[in-house]
Amino acid sequence: MSDAVDIIEHMFEYEGMQTAAALRSPDSERVGRGAPERGAAARARAGAARGSDPLGDARAALDRITSLRSRVSDMESTRVDTAGLPTAPALESLLPGGAIRVGGTYAVPESVLLAITMLQAASASGAWCAVVGVPSFGVEAAAAAGIDLERLVLVPDPGDQWLAVTAAMADVAQIVLTRPLGRVVPGDVARLSARLRQRGGALVALGSWPGADVTLRVTASTWNGIGQGHGHLTERRATVTATGRAGAGRPTSAELLLPAADGTVRAVTSAPVALPGGGSAVDHVDARELRPVAVAS
Repeated sequence: MSDAVDIIEHMFEYEGMQTAAALRSPDSERVGRGAPERGAAARARAGAARGSDPLGDARAALDRITSLRSRVSDMESTRVDTAGLPTAPALESLLPGGAIRVGGTYAVPESVLLAITMLQAASASGAWCAVVGVPSFGVEAAAAAGIDLERLVLVPDPGDQWLAVTAAMADVAQIVLTRPLGRVVPGDVARLSARLRQRGGALVALGSWPGADVTLRVTASTWNGIGQGHGHLTERRATVTATGRAGAGRPTSAELLLPAADGTVRAVTSAPVALPGGGSAVDHVDARELRPVAVAS
């Protein structure tokens, strides 16, 4: 027990990539500056403790294990928070860290375009993506949005095996977009999340997902383009609100063109508005003076 703890602690102290056998050999004390002194001192203290106070030795070992567990937890937390997959610039302000967290789960109820947008930047950077249980997924629309079709796997109709197929896709794709076709129990969520972390992937659910890190929802929407009884719809201005446990705070919202007139998804930009006395003010307006028309989301 004590030898195993010594090995683990040595790896943390000197960040070595040696085998356990090498660490347990006498020559291993020469690895890293200060290692001989620390190793000898530790063995001297351990020997004295074993000879005089077995209970104290057990308590000391427990303290060291607790300390190591704390350090492992800190390292894992740092890795998860910093490692991420890119997402579209329009969504960066809605996601913690401005990226899709490796091992993270995201829910996007109802909006297929918003879900596709989450995949776009990662796909453009070379990531494999998979879409499970979305038979209406438009390949041409995905290509227009910037999805690399050469790295896109589609499983339109997985049937009642949708969860197993989703888990299998997590082994080959870095982002899996899936539509939940049945009830998801906490045990399945935990197992799938563990697989995503192990494989360095993330899940985007087209619908609700238990314990999702972030849920992106269209909370308001207007279409532009219709004039006085004529014209056609050109672009949609939407308010997208992010909620979830990863936000660790109140909901965050952003105004997006979903889509813009050219078919892209981007944030609403600020345009200068002329003031009566000269000068200008900045407001969120559309420079083309199109009339907004409210429609059901």
